[in-house]
Amino acid sequence: MEPNRREFIKQCAFQKFCNTVLHNEACDAHKELHRHKAKEITFSDLTLEEARQLHTFDEYFKGETAFERAGKKITPKLLLEAIRTLPEEKRKAVLLYYFEGMNDTEIAELFNTSRSTIQYRRTSSFELLKKYLEENADEWDECYRILKPTGAFYCWGSSQMIDKLSVSLKVSRLYAKS
Repeated sequence: MEPNRREFIKQCAFQKFCNTVLHNEACDAHKELHRHKAKEITFSDLTLEEARQLHTFDEYFKGETAFERAGKKITPKLLLEAIRTLPEEKRKAVLLYYFEGMNDTEIAELFNTSRSTIQYRRTSSFELLKKYLEENADEWDECYRILKPTGAFYCWGSSQMIDKLSVSLKVSRLYAKS
């Protein structure tokens, strides 16, 4: 039982064709890698001028809008600082729900906890945010109005710096009255 010679020739021709196709594809891929490598340059090889063109500046709060509630001016920076003061679990729940558009069930699956826990974290954070905003809204507003024209400190520092600033504002008001 000898295989049919014609079938054997067909198999050999097909194998040769497949090997040729694979060889050509490997050569093309190798040439493509060399073309990319010739065009690529590492960051360490860039000149200072070229490296400076590769960055961008975030311009958050450029056209800052504030709203007023209960006689207090709430700015985006103040709200951001208030969110930063939340405990980590509550902060994540608030950010994912309100800024990422996830619902409580999705967040619960992400953190492997119950939906009611996420809802509690999110809703209980309102009291903390409200307390922070009530305590700091006036200080931030005054600080922002006084220091913005100078281009100096925008009240974006530590709470100690804000406390020092509020004390100095109160002292300056006393001197202004007398």
